[in-house]
Amino acid sequence: MPKKNSSAYISLPKSKTSLIHNIKKYWPYYVMVLPGVIFFLMFKYVPMLGSIIAFEDYSVFKGILGSPWAGLKHFKALFNYPDFKRIFTNTLLLGLLKTVLIFPIPVILSLMLNEVKNLKLKKVIQTSIYIPYFLSWVIVGGLIFDIFGVGGLFNNIRNAFGMDTVLAMQKETWFRPIYVISSIWKDAGWGTVVYLAAISGVDPSLYESAAMDGASRFGRMRYITFPLLIPTILTLFLLNIGSFLELGFDQVFNLLTPMTYSVGDIFDTYVYRMGIQKAQYSLTTAVGLFQSVIGLFLVMTFNKLANKFSDDGGLW
Repeated sequence: MPKKNSSAYISLPKSKTSLIHNIKKYWPYYVMVLPGVIFFLMFKYVPMLGSIIAFEDYSVFKGILGSPWAGLKHFKALFNYPDFKRIFTNTLLLGLLKTVLIFPIPVILSLMLNEVKNLKLKKVIQTSIYIPYFLSWVIVGGLIFDIFGVGGLFNNIRNAFGMDTVLAMQKETWFRPIYVISSIWKDAGWGTVVYLAAISGVDPSLYESAAMDGASRFGRMRYITFPLLIPTILTLFLLNIGSFLELGFDQVFNLLTPMTYSVGDIFDTYVYRMGIQKAQYSLTTAVGLFQSVIGLFLVMTFNKLANKFSDDGGLW
Protein backbone atom coordinates (compact mmCIF):
# COMPACT_ATOMS: atom_id res chain seq x y z
CA MET A 1 0.00 0.00 0.00
CA PRO A 2 1.57 3.33 -1.04
CA LYS A 3 2.43 5.74 1.70
CA LYS A 4 0.44 8.91 1.92
CA ASN A 5 2.26 12.03 0.98
CA SER A 6 2.90 13.62 4.36
CA SER A 7 3.54 16.98 2.76
CA ALA A 8 -0.17 17.25 2.00
CA TYR A 9 -0.86 17.41 5.73
CA ILE A 10 1.70 20.09 6.54
CA SER A 11 0.29 23.62 6.75
CA LEU A 12 2.42 25.78 4.53
CA PRO A 13 3.31 29.33 5.60
CA LYS A 14 1.38 32.14 3.99
CA SER A 15 2.99 33.50 0.89
CA LYS A 16 4.62 36.87 1.14
CA THR A 17 2.77 37.82 -2.00
CA SER A 18 -0.69 37.21 -0.48
CA LEU A 19 -1.30 40.94 0.01
CA ILE A 20 -0.36 41.69 -3.60
CA HIS A 21 -2.56 38.79 -4.70
CA ASN A 22 -5.52 40.18 -2.71
CA ILE A 23 -4.98 43.64 -4.14
CA LYS A 24 -4.97 42.24 -7.68
CA LYS A 25 -8.02 40.11 -7.01
CA TYR A 26 -10.10 42.68 -5.12
CA TRP A 27 -8.67 45.87 -6.62
CA PRO A 28 -12.11 47.54 -7.11
CA TYR A 29 -12.69 47.41 -3.34
CA TYR A 30 -9.27 48.86 -2.62
CA VAL A 31 -9.97 51.67 -5.08
CA MET A 32 -13.27 52.39 -3.29
CA VAL A 33 -11.49 52.52 0.09
CA LEU A 34 -8.62 54.67 -1.18
CA PRO A 35 -10.42 58.10 -1.07
CA GLY A 36 -11.40 57.49 2.55
CA VAL A 37 -7.86 56.49 3.48
CA ILE A 38 -6.44 59.57 1.75
CA PHE A 39 -8.99 61.77 3.52
CA PHE A 40 -8.05 60.49 6.97
CA LEU A 41 -4.34 60.72 6.23
CA MET A 42 -4.54 64.28 4.90
CA PHE A 43 -7.07 65.79 7.29
CA LYS A 44 -6.70 63.67 10.45
CA TYR A 45 -3.21 62.23 10.77
CA VAL A 46 -1.01 64.78 8.97
CA PRO A 47 -2.49 67.73 10.96
CA MET A 48 -1.55 65.88 14.17
CA LEU A 49 2.07 66.78 13.40
CA GLY A 50 1.06 70.41 13.92
CA SER A 51 0.44 69.68 17.61
CA ILE A 52 4.11 70.44 18.17
CA ILE A 53 3.15 74.12 17.87
CA ALA A 54 1.68 73.85 21.39
CA PHE A 55 5.22 73.35 22.71
CA GLU A 56 6.78 76.23 20.75
CA ASP A 57 6.63 80.00 20.57
CA TYR A 58 5.30 79.61 17.06
CA SER A 59 5.99 82.26 14.47
CA VAL A 60 4.35 82.23 11.06
CA PHE A 61 7.52 83.59 9.48
CA LYS A 62 9.87 81.08 11.14
CA GLY A 63 7.60 78.06 10.67
CA ILE A 64 7.30 74.96 12.82
CA LEU A 65 10.95 73.90 12.47
CA GLY A 66 12.35 77.39 13.03
CA SER A 67 10.23 78.49 16.00
CA PRO A 68 11.90 78.36 19.44
CA TRP A 69 10.98 75.58 21.88
CA ALA A 70 8.76 76.68 24.80
CA GLY A 71 7.98 73.41 26.59
CA LEU A 72 4.85 73.53 28.74
CA LYS A 73 4.76 77.33 28.81
CA HIS A 74 1.45 77.65 26.94
CA PHE A 75 -0.26 74.93 28.96
CA LYS A 76 0.70 76.77 32.14
CA ALA A 77 -0.63 80.00 30.63
CA LEU A 78 -3.90 78.24 29.78
CA PHE A 79 -4.41 76.79 33.25
CA ASN A 80 -3.44 80.10 34.90
CA TYR A 81 -5.77 82.10 32.67
CA PRO A 82 -8.21 83.97 34.97
CA ASP A 83 -11.30 82.78 33.07
CA PHE A 84 -10.10 79.20 32.53
CA LYS A 85 -12.33 77.80 35.28
CA ARG A 86 -15.40 79.56 33.85
CA ILE A 87 -14.69 78.45 30.28
CA PHE A 88 -13.96 74.87 31.36
CA THR A 89 -17.14 74.75 33.48
CA ASN A 90 -19.29 76.11 30.64
CA THR A 91 -17.82 73.58 28.21
CA LEU A 92 -18.40 70.70 30.65
CA LEU A 93 -22.01 71.72 31.34
CA LEU A 94 -22.91 72.15 27.67
CA GLY A 95 -21.15 68.87 26.85
CA LEU A 96 -23.15 67.15 29.59
CA LEU A 97 -26.40 68.61 28.25
CA LYS A 98 -25.42 67.47 24.76
CA THR A 99 -24.80 63.93 26.01
CA VAL A 100 -27.72 63.53 28.41
CA LEU A 101 -30.52 65.50 26.71
CA ILE A 102 -29.62 65.78 23.01
CA PHE A 103 -28.01 62.41 22.19
CA PRO A 104 -31.05 60.24 23.16
CA ILE A 105 -33.52 62.24 21.03
CA PRO A 106 -32.61 60.62 17.65
CA VAL A 107 -32.98 57.19 19.27
CA ILE A 108 -36.48 58.05 20.51
CA LEU A 109 -37.44 59.58 17.15
CA SER A 110 -36.22 56.47 15.31
CA LEU A 111 -38.26 54.15 17.52
CA MET A 112 -41.34 56.31 17.02
CA LEU A 113 -40.87 56.63 13.25
CA ASN A 114 -40.47 52.88 12.96
CA GLU A 115 -43.98 52.48 14.37
CA VAL A 116 -45.54 54.73 11.71
CA LYS A 117 -47.08 52.27 9.24
CA ASN A 118 -48.37 54.82 6.71
CA LEU A 119 -45.39 55.14 4.35
CA LYS A 120 -46.43 58.52 2.92
CA LEU A 121 -46.89 60.02 6.37
CA LYS A 122 -43.58 58.50 7.47
CA LYS A 123 -41.73 60.08 4.53
CA VAL A 124 -43.33 63.47 5.20
CA ILE A 125 -42.27 63.35 8.86
CA GLN A 126 -38.75 62.21 7.98
CA THR A 127 -38.32 64.98 5.41
CA SER A 128 -39.67 67.58 7.83
CA ILE A 129 -37.23 66.70 10.59
CA TYR A 130 -34.27 66.31 8.16
CA ILE A 131 -34.57 69.77 6.56
CA PRO A 132 -33.20 71.87 9.48
CA TYR A 133 -29.91 69.94 9.35
CA PHE A 134 -29.10 71.50 5.96
CA LEU A 135 -29.45 75.07 7.30
CA SER A 136 -26.28 76.79 8.50
CA TRP A 137 -26.05 77.97 12.10
CA VAL A 138 -25.93 81.55 10.82
CA ILE A 139 -29.46 81.13 9.47
CA VAL A 140 -30.66 79.15 12.49
CA GLY A 141 -29.14 81.72 14.86
CA GLY A 142 -30.95 84.53 13.03
CA LEU A 143 -34.24 82.63 13.25
CA ILE A 144 -33.78 82.05 16.98
CA PHE A 145 -33.04 85.71 17.62
CA ASP A 146 -36.22 86.61 15.68
CA ILE A 147 -38.33 84.06 17.58
CA PHE A 148 -37.07 85.12 21.02
CA GLY A 149 -36.83 88.83 20.21
CA VAL A 150 -39.04 91.58 21.61
CA GLY A 151 -41.61 91.23 18.83
CA GLY A 152 -41.00 87.54 18.22
CA LEU A 153 -43.30 84.56 18.53
CA PHE A 154 -42.08 83.69 22.04
CA ASN A 155 -42.94 87.09 23.53
CA ASN A 156 -46.17 87.36 21.56
CA ILE A 157 -47.37 84.12 23.19
CA ARG A 158 -46.28 85.40 26.61
CA ASN A 159 -48.10 88.68 26.07
CA ALA A 160 -51.25 86.82 25.00
CA PHE A 161 -51.28 85.13 28.42
CA GLY A 162 -50.69 88.41 30.22
CA MET A 163 -46.97 87.86 30.94
CA ASP A 164 -44.26 90.47 30.52
CA THR A 165 -41.83 90.62 27.60
CA VAL A 166 -38.56 88.82 28.24
CA LEU A 167 -35.27 89.45 26.43
CA ALA A 168 -34.45 85.74 26.42
CA MET A 169 -31.33 86.00 24.27
CA GLN A 170 -29.81 88.47 26.73
CA LYS A 171 -30.64 86.38 29.82
CA GLU A 172 -28.01 84.02 31.24
CA THR A 173 -30.69 81.62 32.52
CA TRP A 174 -32.13 81.19 29.01
CA PHE A 175 -28.93 80.50 27.09
CA ARG A 176 -28.52 76.80 27.92
CA PRO A 177 -32.20 75.86 27.36
CA ILE A 178 -32.07 77.65 24.00
CA TYR A 179 -28.82 75.80 23.18
CA VAL A 180 -30.49 72.44 23.86
CA ILE A 181 -33.71 73.27 21.99
CA SER A 182 -31.88 74.60 18.93
CA SER A 183 -29.57 71.54 18.84
CA ILE A 184 -32.49 69.15 18.97
CA TRP A 185 -34.44 71.02 16.30
CA LYS A 186 -31.51 71.23 13.89
CA ASP A 187 -29.60 67.96 14.33
CA ALA A 188 -31.91 65.33 15.87
CA GLY A 189 -33.69 64.51 12.60
CA TRP A 190 -30.48 63.77 10.75
CA GLY A 191 -29.27 61.62 13.63
CA THR A 192 -32.14 59.21 13.03
CA VAL A 193 -30.70 58.07 9.68
CA VAL A 194 -28.24 55.56 11.16
CA TYR A 195 -30.74 54.22 13.70
CA LEU A 196 -33.47 53.71 11.10
CA ALA A 197 -30.94 51.89 8.91
CA ALA A 198 -30.10 49.62 11.85
CA ILE A 199 -33.78 49.00 12.58
CA SER A 200 -34.44 48.08 8.95
CA GLY A 201 -31.98 45.21 9.37
CA VAL A 202 -33.98 43.56 12.15
CA ASP A 203 -35.42 40.18 11.12
CA PRO A 204 -39.21 40.63 10.59
CA SER A 205 -39.82 37.11 11.87
CA LEU A 206 -38.93 38.32 15.35
CA TYR A 207 -41.84 40.76 15.28
CA GLU A 208 -44.16 38.11 13.88
CA SER A 209 -43.23 35.65 16.64
CA ALA A 210 -43.69 38.33 19.29
CA ALA A 211 -47.09 39.30 17.85
CA MET A 212 -48.19 35.64 17.90
CA ASP A 213 -47.16 35.52 21.58
CA GLY A 214 -49.43 38.48 22.28
CA ALA A 215 -46.83 41.24 22.52
CA SER A 216 -48.18 44.74 21.92
CA ARG A 217 -46.50 47.23 19.58
CA PHE A 218 -44.90 48.91 22.58
CA GLY A 219 -43.77 45.52 23.85
CA ARG A 220 -42.18 44.65 20.50
CA MET A 221 -40.42 48.01 20.47
CA ARG A 222 -39.22 47.55 24.04
CA TYR A 223 -38.09 43.93 23.91
CA ILE A 224 -37.00 43.55 20.27
CA THR A 225 -36.22 46.84 18.51
CA PHE A 226 -34.49 48.66 21.34
CA PRO A 227 -32.26 45.78 22.53
CA LEU A 228 -31.10 45.10 18.96
CA LEU A 229 -30.39 48.81 18.57
CA ILE A 230 -28.09 48.96 21.61
CA PRO A 231 -24.83 48.04 19.75
CA THR A 232 -25.43 50.89 17.29
CA ILE A 233 -26.28 53.28 20.14
CA LEU A 234 -23.09 52.36 22.01
CA THR A 235 -20.94 52.78 18.91
CA LEU A 236 -22.33 56.25 18.13
CA PHE A 237 -22.14 57.21 21.79
CA LEU A 238 -18.43 56.36 21.89
CA LEU A 239 -17.86 58.33 18.69
CA ASN A 240 -19.69 61.31 20.19
CA ILE A 241 -18.07 61.17 23.60
CA GLY A 242 -14.69 61.73 21.98
CA SER A 243 -15.79 65.26 21.09
CA PHE A 244 -17.24 65.94 24.55
CA LEU A 245 -15.30 69.21 24.89
CA GLU A 246 -15.63 70.11 21.20
CA LEU A 247 -19.16 71.47 21.07
CA GLY A 248 -18.84 73.25 17.76
CA PHE A 249 -17.98 76.89 17.30
CA ASP A 250 -20.79 77.80 14.89
CA GLN A 251 -23.77 77.18 17.16
CA VAL A 252 -22.46 78.78 20.33
CA PHE A 253 -20.93 81.78 18.54
CA ASN A 254 -24.18 82.55 16.71
CA LEU A 255 -26.22 82.33 19.93
CA LEU A 256 -23.88 84.32 22.17
CA THR A 257 -24.49 87.90 23.22
CA PRO A 258 -22.27 90.09 25.46
CA MET A 259 -24.72 89.44 28.34
CA THR A 260 -24.47 85.63 28.08
CA TYR A 261 -20.68 85.23 27.87
CA SER A 262 -20.52 84.16 31.51
CA VAL A 263 -22.54 80.99 30.74
CA GLY A 264 -21.86 80.50 27.02
CA ASP A 265 -18.17 81.16 26.53
CA ILE A 266 -16.50 77.81 25.77
CA PHE A 267 -13.12 76.56 24.53
CA ASP A 268 -14.15 76.94 20.87
CA THR A 269 -15.07 80.61 21.23
CA TYR A 270 -11.95 81.20 23.34
CA VAL A 271 -9.82 79.68 20.56
CA TYR A 272 -11.51 81.98 18.06
CA ARG A 273 -10.70 85.08 20.11
CA MET A 274 -7.13 84.10 20.95
CA GLY A 275 -6.18 82.25 17.76
CA ILE A 276 -7.96 84.10 14.97
CA GLN A 277 -8.29 87.59 16.42
CA LYS A 278 -5.05 87.74 18.43
CA ALA A 279 -2.93 85.24 16.45
CA GLN A 280 -1.77 83.31 19.54
CA TYR A 281 -1.43 80.05 17.64
CA SER A 282 0.67 78.19 20.21
CA LEU A 283 -1.80 78.87 23.02
CA THR A 284 -4.82 77.82 20.98
CA THR A 285 -3.02 74.68 19.77
CA ALA A 286 -2.43 73.85 23.44
CA VAL A 287 -6.18 74.23 24.01
CA GLY A 288 -6.95 71.86 21.12
CA LEU A 289 -4.44 69.31 22.40
CA PHE A 290 -5.95 69.53 25.88
CA GLN A 291 -9.43 68.88 24.43
CA SER A 292 -8.13 65.92 22.41
CA VAL A 293 -6.45 64.32 25.44
CA ILE A 294 -9.67 64.63 27.48
CA GLY A 295 -11.66 63.18 24.56
CA LEU A 296 -9.24 60.24 24.21
CA PHE A 297 -9.48 59.52 27.94
CA LEU A 298 -13.30 59.56 27.83
CA VAL A 299 -13.44 57.29 24.78
CA MET A 300 -11.08 54.74 26.36
CA THR A 301 -12.97 54.84 29.67
CA PHE A 302 -16.44 54.41 28.18
CA ASN A 303 -15.18 51.81 25.71
CA LYS A 304 -13.88 49.73 28.61
CA LEU A 305 -17.21 50.13 30.42
CA ALA A 306 -19.10 49.14 27.25
CA ASN A 307 -16.99 46.00 26.88
CA LYS A 308 -17.54 45.16 30.53
CA PHE A 309 -21.31 45.53 30.64
CA SER A 310 -22.24 44.59 27.06
CA ASP A 311 -20.99 41.81 24.82
CA ASP A 312 -21.86 43.86 21.74
CA GLY A 313 -20.46 47.17 22.99
CA GLY A 314 -17.13 48.83 22.45
CA LEU A 315 -15.12 49.88 19.44
CA TRP A 316 -12.19 47.58 20.17
